[in-house]
Amino acid sequence: MNDITTTAGGGLTNLRQHAGYPSLLLGAFTLLAATLLVVADRFTREPIAARGAEDLKASLAQVIPLELQDNDPVADALSIPSATGVPVRAYRAMQQGRVTAVAFQVTGLGYAGPIELILSLDAQGRILGARVLSHRETPGLGDRIEATKDDWILGFAGLALGDPPESRWAVKKDGGDFDQFSGATITPRAVVGAFKKGLQLFATHQAVLLAPAPGDPGPDATH
Repeated sequence: MNDITTTAGGGLTNLRQHAGYPSLLLGAFTLLAATLLVVADRFTREPIAARGAEDLKASLAQVIPLELQDNDPVADALSIPSATGVPVRAYRAMQQGRVTAVAFQVTGLGYAGPIELILSLDAQGRILGARVLSHRETPGLGDRIEATKDDWILGFAGLALGDPPESRWAVKKDGGDFDQFSGATITPRAVVGAFKKGLQLFATHQAVLLAPAPGDPGPDATH
């Protein structure tokens, strides 16, 4: 028994002293970590996706009036190309097959990083609503872009690319029509610029955005 134990212990000692032992140990830990990550991803993927879908619907509900839709804007979404080369997902509200509103995400570069917003427009290209999705702007200054902190962002409702003229879509400090915040010009400048790009994007792809959903002939089709 002692000989067997000694032999086994010696084998383990020899294995530890072997040049490849650290690599084997690292490989075992890597495999274990990878397995745990796969298992965690499997059990968290669906809840995370469900939460993301809920957040998206909540954001759309803030910028698209319910009376303008008898469909699910998420289900009738489509992707359109953008100037950056990254497709933009556009969510379309409809009534009896006719597009009444379109919402999509726009981004501006603020003082502390990207400002993610959601912008909705009616079929004529006028802003129905806009909300901030995420930002890292300075509390008490830049965070006034949030509707819960200030009504500044609500003032864009009803405006369009030609109202005011396209050249006036800037903060007053830059010769435009929109107020900046005292001590925080960069943040509102980024938001106004993002809205201008969003309006331009809609104008470029208006025909596609307002087309009936695939498989839907529209309200004027004959049957």
